Amino acid sequence: MVFSLEDFDSRKILLATKNKGKAKELSLMLAPYGTEVLSANDVDFPDVVEDGLSFAENAAKKAKAGALATGLPTLADDSGLEVEALGGNPGIYSARFAIDGDYMRAMKSLYDDALAKNDLRARFTCVLVLALPNQETCAFEGRVNGHLVWPPKGENGFGYDPFFVPEGYKDTFGVLPDKVKNKISHRAMAFKKFIAECF
Repeated sequence: MVFSLEDFDSRKILLATKNKGKAKELSLMLAPYGTEVLSANDVDFPDVVEDGLSFAENAAKKAKAGALATGLPTLADDSGLEVEALGGNPGIYSARFAIDGDYMRAMKSLYDDALAKNDLRARFTCVLVLALPNQETCAFEGRVNGHLVWPPKGENGFGYDPFFVPEGYKDTFGVLPDKVKNKISHRAMAFKKFIAECF
């Protein structure tokens, strides 16, 4: 499916997230394309139970819910950290693994478990799903490999960024500036595929 915002009366796109970090990243990426970007915090966005078994399923649920509720093309992100030694966990449960938003405790637990298995390899995976008001969807996946470090470093980004070093770099996503992260991250990789097909 090829999609263009010019097919709609308004060059608006809704981001199906209340996560300010994700909304900021995606808004920066969309800025050059002349679109008005709204987030779930700007509209009456329905509660969505993320009970899918994959990033793609969860992202599709959020995207469809946003498009149905607002009549706007809706872009949803589902992403997470997958630790090699832990069988890809926490994966789709990454946000919930940080109980009460305590990412420091979550990072320490994941790091200790991976270290105990002498394997700090990890990857971030992101799936972006675009849903149109007619409920048509298309999905775009991006991944970035790297490894975990302790202690966490940097205050940029959000979530697990401060203890993940992407392959080919010495600094964590928490240290790397936005202009670098937004070119190499899992979300950036998925976004490039989205732009290539939909603009």
